[in-house]
Amino acid sequence: MKLPPQAWAETPGGSTVLRALDAESGTTRLVGGAVRDALLALPVTDVDLATALSPQEVTQRLEAAGVQVVPTGIAHGTVTAVTPDLIMEVTTLRRDVSTDGRRATVKYTADWREDAARRDFTINALYARLPSGEIDDWFGGLVDLHAGRVRFIGEPLQRIAEDHLRILRFFRFHSRFGRGEPDAEGLAACAARANDLMALSRERIRDELFRILVLPRAAETIGLMLSLGVLKPVLPEIAAERVANLAALAAREAAWGAEPDPVRRFAALLPQRAGLGTAFGARLRLSRRDTVRLDALGLPDPALPDDPCTAAYFSGAETARDRLLLLGDEGHAAWAALEGWERPAMPITGKDIIARGIAPGPEVSHRLQRFERDWVASGCPHDAVHVAALLDAVLA
Repeated sequence: MKLPPQAWAETPGGSTVLRALDAESGTTRLVGGAVRDALLALPVTDVDLATALSPQEVTQRLEAAGVQVVPTGIAHGTVTAVTPDLIMEVTTLRRDVSTDGRRATVKYTADWREDAARRDFTINALYARLPSGEIDDWFGGLVDLHAGRVRFIGEPLQRIAEDHLRILRFFRFHSRFGRGEPDAEGLAACAARANDLMALSRERIRDELFRILVLPRAAETIGLMLSLGVLKPVLPEIAAERVANLAALAAREAAWGAEPDPVRRFAALLPQRAGLGTAFGARLRLSRRDTVRLDALGLPDPALPDDPCTAAYFSGAETARDRLLLLGDEGHAAWAALEGWERPAMPITGKDIIARGIAPGPEVSHRLQRFERDWVASGCPHDAVHVAALLDAVLA
């Protein structure tokens, strides 16, 4: 099997980098996900190159060719080549000297097989020589790719001990590329070492979990992880019965034309309890914006609002639409009505209330809030007659 011709390699940026790094001689090869996805006829979004050249020589050659070089992971032999039409990561061949489950100390090598042996799964340890497309495969990755099997390279328990995140990656890659039952040895190792996840940063856990949540088979995958107790060490609040909510939400998203969203899907898994979003936001190091969303989506006993625009005005259109997706099929009309909705500006300010005789102070704020509630309930009118009538009522 050979890699088909790669469109990115014919771009000015791609061809310049490949020539500078002498790819035609085999010194530099395409590696990992780019090879895997190209063989599966999937879009290649990340171009990663492995090279026998040292990081210093890579930098010198690229800069001599007019390519900007950013030392994004120089401690591990990685630099990023930035061109106007393409960004590529270039990593020197390496082997692990020591690992602690979170990070590795590496040493450069000239042995391609040794570099492949430190990777996680066989389907990610494929190298392609360009432009010939000849594949280097030392661990049966091509067979596994054809069979839809995600399999650790070497002993699964040892590979997980090297990097605990591989537990979550195993489930993500099986969800995306696997067919049939997961590899039994890998599955058993992930279940046995689930407690290792507690040693990882919450950011790494969040990023990997959110990647799983937006996949088409997210509910099936999360259900499998819960059945094995894989998520219990870091997310014990998620119960297996909530997986049905996630499955229903995913089906609704597909039917309504909504893009999968990890925060929304995560909310479907959580117990409905006020304030829970703040707790999970802190635990998973969510942004303030995502934490606020999660809090709003975790409110108990959500009900379909009589007026979706009122809900959108006070909670934001995104949150209102998310809640409608979580509620059930009866919210579809309201969800569609909020597409492209923008929050209208209130037609009066505190100055207008002061001009009508209310002394500056807390009372102005109270009257303004009353006006806002009444104005939104009236459909946010802007014509002078309606606005004046509402203001008169508030000041009466």
